[in-house]
Amino acid sequence: MSYVSPTEFVKKMIDAGEAKVFMSTRDTVIRAYMAGAILALSAAFAITINVQTGQPLLGALLFPVGFCMLYLLGFDLLTGVFTLVPLALIDKRPGVKLHSVLRNWGLVFVGNFAGALTVALMMAVIFTFGFSVDPNEIGQAIGKIGEGRTVGYAEHGAAGMLTLFIRGVLCNWMVSTGVVAAMMSNAVSGKVIAMWMPVLVFFYMGFEHSIVNMFLFPSGLMLGGNFSVSDYFIWNEIPTVAGNMVGGLTFVGLTLYATHVRTAPSRPVPQEAAPQAKPDQVAKV
Repeated sequence: MSYVSPTEFVKKMIDAGEAKVFMSTRDTVIRAYMAGAILALSAAFAITINVQTGQPLLGALLFPVGFCMLYLLGFDLLTGVFTLVPLALIDKRPGVKLHSVLRNWGLVFVGNFAGALTVALMMAVIFTFGFSVDPNEIGQAIGKIGEGRTVGYAEHGAAGMLTLFIRGVLCNWMVSTGVVAAMMSNAVSGKVIAMWMPVLVFFYMGFEHSIVNMFLFPSGLMLGGNFSVSDYFIWNEIPTVAGNMVGGLTFVGLTLYATHVRTAPSRPVPQEAAPQAKPDQVAKV
């Protein structure tokens, strides 16, 4: 499946980050909107599987289909640009400034949120027959997820906030590993396999993904979840975004950049480990 070495794909990461910085506002928002919408559909798909089969592992196994689709279509998630775009700044690519990195992040956030919110509204309509009846079993499950992952954290105070943040860090460690892993192959099959594994880990472990949450919590509010908009932002979305940024940039972007681009000098070979000349190779006087 034409494996690409780390030295090569880390350069691809930097190039991708630079390209995203200079992308037009229109294209950035459209790609982010579609990424948020597709990932939201994938989350609804996985929850439906969980509810109907009672097998969370099955839902986690199939959730990555949406992630693979949006990546192959060239759409952008906030979690991915958190990891890739700063590398262009760190590598001192011409014209890349801090404000342009923040601009990209802001536009992708807005696009992802709009796309996820669109799907949240559509799914709420489906689960309630246009808000004419109570939510069905799947809709009720989404409402309970919203409660447990907002006020559920709030009940633990600072410890709950720390737990939420760490779950956000671990989430984007895995998700960004999936983004980068797709660059390890030039074949579609290789990209899909490489992406699938870490995204499966994140979803089954219940880590916090800011874009998935842009779907879960607005739809939970529409479906009667017992929490508020402020609960959602304070006790989920804002700490999750911060955790996702730290996890992706620290554990994926910077580590790969440090060891494959700005590598440290190799240690000198000890004299006793140096290859010795064979007797017949020694020049005769």
